[in-house]
Amino acid sequence: MITKHEKQSILVVDDVPVNIEVLRELLRSDYMVKAATNGVNAIKIAQSSPQPDLILLDIMMPDLDGYDVINRLKSNPKTAGIPVIFVTAMNEVHDEQLGFELGAVDYITKPISPSIVFARVKTHLAMYNYNRRLEEEVIKRTHELNHSQMEIIQRLGRAAEFKDDETGLHVIRMSHYSALIAQAAGMPPNWCETLKGAAPMHDIGKIGIAESILLKPGDLTDEEQKSLRKHPEIGAEIIGEHDSSLLKIARSIALTHHERWDGSGYPEGLSQSNIPIEGRIVAIADVFDVLTTARPYKESWSVEDAVMLIEESANSHFDPELVAAFLLALPEILIVKDKYQPTAS
Repeated sequence: MITKHEKQSILVVDDVPVNIEVLRELLRSDYMVKAATNGVNAIKIAQSSPQPDLILLDIMMPDLDGYDVINRLKSNPKTAGIPVIFVTAMNEVHDEQLGFELGAVDYITKPISPSIVFARVKTHLAMYNYNRRLEEEVIKRTHELNHSQMEIIQRLGRAAEFKDDETGLHVIRMSHYSALIAQAAGMPPNWCETLKGAAPMHDIGKIGIAESILLKPGDLTDEEQKSLRKHPEIGAEIIGEHDSSLLKIARSIALTHHERWDGSGYPEGLSQSNIPIEGRIVAIADVFDVLTTARPYKESWSVEDAVMLIEESANSHFDPELVAAFLLALPEILIVKDKYQPTAS
């Protein structure tokens, strides 16, 4: 954002040097003026840092004319937001209409009127600066909202685990494991971060399951097993339907992380790629952490035994490609495992 002590910059593009000098002399006392005598250099300057805040663009130039230049600027996300004013001797109505259709914010005909040029430049720079401030504020507020949303999700996830994991560290570990597996599988960084934020909600449906079932040390009866298997659907219902990508993935994870690659899982009996990838990833992360952690009803397994079971379960319980990603990420997973252990009381 431009401060009151900084001059905003204007790029003047014209193949006639004297035209550039006229505009430079008009604007130099209030603005930093850059210049280009052809379209190729204009695009290079527009893409360089710091970028111009506004472009005064001639249309009739050799090689790349003004229409070509604005097309390239508007097709590049890096330069698409820079306002462009055409300054040209082409003064037919259809010329002006075409300029606006291509994305110009204004159209000034030659010979120029200094007062008109100065007024139009001042107006459009003020609007550009205002829009940038507004965009920055939207980004800031969106970040704050996403952060708050993620905090709530993580805390709810920990609450769901509190009955059999009083530290709440299971959801922290397995969410990190999930992100590391996703990274090793080549998923985009932003998606991996969203997955990490959503994964703690995987067992939120356990809130609706009786403690006598969750904490039972022995085998569950058929009726108890049937009751326990309702928690994915309960979790999906708790989370509900939302536009938020974070909550969409959280719901998907809650509903599908007990599905199995061979179709023998629950609640829908989905198989292979019909299981959303977030559910397939969290399935591995969750099982690994549950196996290697002591619970009131079970002893912990060694890392070696847990890894062996996961490898043996590729193509049956787990997606074989994601098992390979898990093995690739294992050194980093073990670092996370050591970091988030309960402190001795």
